[in-house]
Amino acid sequence: MIAALALAAALQTAPLDWKGLAPLPWRAPPLVTPEMHAFVRREAIARKCPLAKPGAMEVEVAVLVDEANGIRTAVPRAIRCPTVEQYAAALVASFARNNLLPRSGTGQIWYRAQLSFSWTP
Repeated sequence: MIAALALAAALQTAPLDWKGLAPLPWRAPPLVTPEMHAFVRREAIARKCPLAKPGAMEVEVAVLVDEANGIRTAVPRAIRCPTVEQYAAALVASFARNNLLPRSGTGQIWYRAQLSFSWTP
């Protein structure tokens, strides 16, 4: 656990090749509920988070998957909205548990996931 937290902290300060990460191999794509969209909306407004476009936020998350398809850590890409970043990372980790396609090979692999949130501005 401590190693995963140290790794997550290091990744947030070191550059990560987000485009070079393969997409997370979902068995079933995650379903972002209206309540999740509403939470992000409230946080974005309350924290005055910058928005790329009105009424929408996208968060990328790097996910470290171990050889047994377990989630080791999920690290959000900084979007200058820490509450939403951490929320998205927790959602991706939760959505991924027991929901990844089997893979061949051994060892840990980094993947990329993206969550989109939207609401009426």
